[in-house]
Amino acid sequence: MNVYDEAHSLAKAIKESNEFKEFDKMRKEIESDEELSKMLGELQQLQVALQAAQMQGQQPDADTMSRVQNLSMMLSSKPLAAQFLQAEGAFSVMMNDVFGIIGEAMGMK
Repeated sequence: MNVYDEAHSLAKAIKESNEFKEFDKMRKEIESDEELSKMLGELQQLQVALQAAQMQGQQPDADTMSRVQNLSMMLSSKPLAAQFLQAEGAFSVMMNDVFGIIGEAMGMK
């Protein structure tokens, strides 16, 4: 068994999954809407900043939390953004499961 061949097979299976196909379709639709794309990009940057602060044991500042909440509310009211976020979440769950399976097989869990 060649590990690299297996990795390519896994990558192919991921690309053929419904979760990836839906995420990719929604990502392309979002990219065609400049306003939504910008808003989602800002939300993702804020979420990364929040996670970094939490990992360092810091409390997120009120301004950042407020911006995240406001952006989330605005985006959830837009059907295309809500569909994208749902597809992104489903794809993320699948990828986390895959990483978990690999980690478990290596005795890392």
